[in-house]
Amino acid sequence: MSSLRTLSVQTKVALTTGLVFLSIPISRTLVSDRVDLQVRARLFRIQFLLFVNFFMLTGSLFIWKRIVSNFGALRRASPWASRCWRAAVLLFLLLAHSSFLTLFYLVAEEPYLLGSLSYGCLGAYIILAFFLLLFDGLAYCRRVVAPPATGAEVPSAAGGSDRQAVIALALTAALSAYGLLNASLPPEVVRVEVTVDKLPRSLNHLQIVLLSDIHLGPTVGRSRLQLIVSMVNRLEADVVAITGDLVDSQVSQLLSASEPLRHLKVRLGSYFVTGNHEYYTADVDRWFTHLRSLSIQPLHNEHARVAHPEQSSDWICLAGVDDLEARMLRWGTFATVNQVCLTGYRYPGHGTDVQKALAGCDTNTPIVLLAHQPHTAQRALQERPDISLVLSGHTHAGQIFPLSIMAYLVNPFFCGLYRIGESSAVYVSPGTAYAGIPMRIGSRAEITQIVLKAP
Repeated sequence: MSSLRTLSVQTKVALTTGLVFLSIPISRTLVSDRVDLQVRARLFRIQFLLFVNFFMLTGSLFIWKRIVSNFGALRRASPWASRCWRAAVLLFLLLAHSSFLTLFYLVAEEPYLLGSLSYGCLGAYIILAFFLLLFDGLAYCRRVVAPPATGAEVPSAAGGSDRQAVIALALTAALSAYGLLNASLPPEVVRVEVTVDKLPRSLNHLQIVLLSDIHLGPTVGRSRLQLIVSMVNRLEADVVAITGDLVDSQVSQLLSASEPLRHLKVRLGSYFVTGNHEYYTADVDRWFTHLRSLSIQPLHNEHARVAHPEQSSDWICLAGVDDLEARMLRWGTFATVNQVCLTGYRYPGHGTDVQKALAGCDTNTPIVLLAHQPHTAQRALQERPDISLVLSGHTHAGQIFPLSIMAYLVNPFFCGLYRIGESSAVYVSPGTAYAGIPMRIGSRAEITQIVLKAP
């Protein structure tokens, strides 16, 4: 016990984070079958919020130390200015921590101001923590690689630390302002022409409007969706394809917010496949039912024949597969976000199944596959090299820096059009809105106008 007292606060917080993390699978095993559904829902929601906030607390302590406790300029400031700065930083950190609370409790037809503000602070929190860590790491490497010579004057560490903190704060403010402004702009309409082998002449210039990663929820509401729908309708699409992460909450919370989808104008049909966030809602089957009521057809490891009514013998196979995380959640993984997946086998019958989706689509028929994650696109092309085009999303083109670095490294396809072999292609949308954090840095929200062309 005495050894615990000697540990730093950061170490204690890290240990607590690990314990909370371990408590989730343990309680699933020991408690799930002994309490009713509502109690389990509250328990897992509390555990998730505790884990996220303890994890963030490590970063918050670091930020407080760098821009408050060890900030030399603050010690030289007047008491009034010092108190105001401390209060501002504390409020900023509290708002960042509250962002995931709004995901559970502040979802309605339009975003609440608190929800948008807290997620905005979360974005700035990520940027600031990155730059502070980067500058500290660079300073450490400089000291290791080129230590000062014996007898030489050592530069003031406090002065250098203060300059780094000021630069980090300035960069964070500039990038956050740019990101907020960029995300508030309407999506950009991008036209992409793709040559498809075996495409019948009657379907030459078939237009598929691709939407992805709208994330209706705490920071994207009905008015934003209405704007997207009105822009899509002006394109006079043959097909609308929604490649997942349409929502971040349950049907009951987003009935009104999702209503504009009813007014999509399309010639040959609107189609939807799940993303990982649909499974995080623990409400996938109700979303399938609700989307059908809005004249949007979910493709649940299945396909549709897309053809002009007057030439029904000329068709393309438009197939869709479930998100690959469905299978992990089905087997009891606890990595859910909204309305936590409560029991193992939560999604029986769900999971990526390319062979099932393409059953009945022969090699002489052009195949367009909707698959939310680029990893799914890669696997699908390995299973069926005859797929002509895969439409994906998920990456958001990183959405904000520095998360864009990780998104680029972990996905086989990041953003845009990729030619695979001689006759296949993958297009990854950067997303039509944004996920939670109302910022976009280094990318623009996009409505993609895919035009299929015969060779």
